[in-house]
Amino acid sequence: MTVSADLDFYFDPVCPFAWMTSKWVRMVAEQRDYTVDWRFISLRILNAHIDYDAHFPPDYEAGHTAGLKLLRVAARVRADHGPEAVGPLYLALGRRIFDTASDGPATGAHQGSREFLEPILTDLGLPTELADALDDDALDDVLRAETDHALGLTGKDVGTPILHFQPPDGVAFFGPVISRLPKPDEAVHLWDHVVGLASFPGFAELKRSLRERPQLASFGVDPAATGVEEDWHGGSRRTKK
Repeated sequence: MTVSADLDFYFDPVCPFAWMTSKWVRMVAEQRDYTVDWRFISLRILNAHIDYDAHFPPDYEAGHTAGLKLLRVAARVRADHGPEAVGPLYLALGRRIFDTASDGPATGAHQGSREFLEPILTDLGLPTELADALDDDALDDVLRAETDHALGLTGKDVGTPILHFQPPDGVAFFGPVISRLPKPDEAVHLWDHVVGLASFPGFAELKRSLRERPQLASFGVDPAATGVEEDWHGGSRRTKK
């Protein structure tokens, strides 16, 4: 008999806000002894109908495509090594993409390459042959089905992450979107408030488009600093026209 996790967390590995939320969720899971099932939602599949040039900054299509490629690998890792291998893979990818001090985040094309991925697989003790999945579009059927399932829980006008509380019968929401990582003693306090909102059957949305630039090295924001506030529209920093 398969026992559901306490939380299903749907992520795309190139989404900075999914990464911020995942770091917070890991803090809470450790303190509350929660189990998390790390599941897939592809921004590239989600935006398949979108004209990227008209709706997003120039680098978004390449980044979302890299996310799709990395999710193919994650799907192969799950199939070959079990769902418990996905969390460590996402952790390693996120640290490399967002938390590594460098000249900035790697380009989308590089993030979707063997050169980027193979050292991560080696560090995790996984075979580098898994990088073959980067270009295996047969895995897109799995990703599309999981993306559709996530959207079936929340509705389609959402992004990443999607959190499904106490699956399969609990409520699911897009977000929360956070730009700062709370301190350990604040993490559970924030969690309890989010769960409180999510548990009320009539609650649908709490949102604003003003966001601080994420507190991540890839965005040039020191972990002890606060990122500049920007107005995000449709999940991007493109100025609304």
